Amino acid sequence: MSMKILLVEDEEGLILTLTDRLHSEGFEVTSANDGKKGFDAALAGKFDLVILDVMLPKKNGYDICRDLRQKGISTPILMLTAKGETIDKVLGLKLGADDYLTKPFEVIELLARVEALLRRSPNNNEAVPNGEFKFGEIGVDFKRAEVTKGGQPVDLSAMEFRLLQFFIENRGSVHSRDDLLDAVWGYDAMPTTRTVDVHVAWLRQKLEENPRHPQFIQTVHGFGYKFTV
Repeated sequence: MSMKILLVEDEEGLILTLTDRLHSEGFEVTSANDGKKGFDAALAGKFDLVILDVMLPKKNGYDICRDLRQKGISTPILMLTAKGETIDKVLGLKLGADDYLTKPFEVIELLARVEALLRRSPNNNEAVPNGEFKFGEIGVDFKRAEVTKGGQPVDLSAMEFRLLQFFIENRGSVHSRDDLLDAVWGYDAMPTTRTVDVHVAWLRQKLEENPRHPQFIQTVHGFGYKFTV
């Protein structure tokens, strides 16, 4: 299941840019173009993260953040603003924001902050303490070294399982092929980076709904792979 992000922003161009990019990264995005709509959406919807502009019509981001926290909404909040003064950042954080990004920013930095917040989020219950992990239709039992898809067993080799486990444990991070070789196959092993590509292809074939357009095990062109949920 895709993680849900609420984007509260009044700049139409930025809404389109961020929505397209977040969609391409596998997130489900709902947008609100003023503060009142954003506050109501954050209260009514179950989101994994809120990206919240500060300067908004009808209700500013500081007030939204404060009121959400007062109502017990603990959804992680990443604030966006053109105000770069330290006092503005401190104010946002004191009112309950989890992170702060000053405009203009590189989208890749925003994505990195989003992924970091989601990894730390107490709302992220896909990783459960009994050694299991779920994403989409896939269930992984680390203790039993078993994988299911739609409730049906999936036959993975030992190395495929180790690679999948590494991806899950380091989800959101980008890994080069050499890094994956060292971490999964070991420093003394002799496979080539082509081995990584082959095993990634096999995992996609077994786990992804559409292996040619993978949702979870994504290629980062020019670098390697990352696992996104």
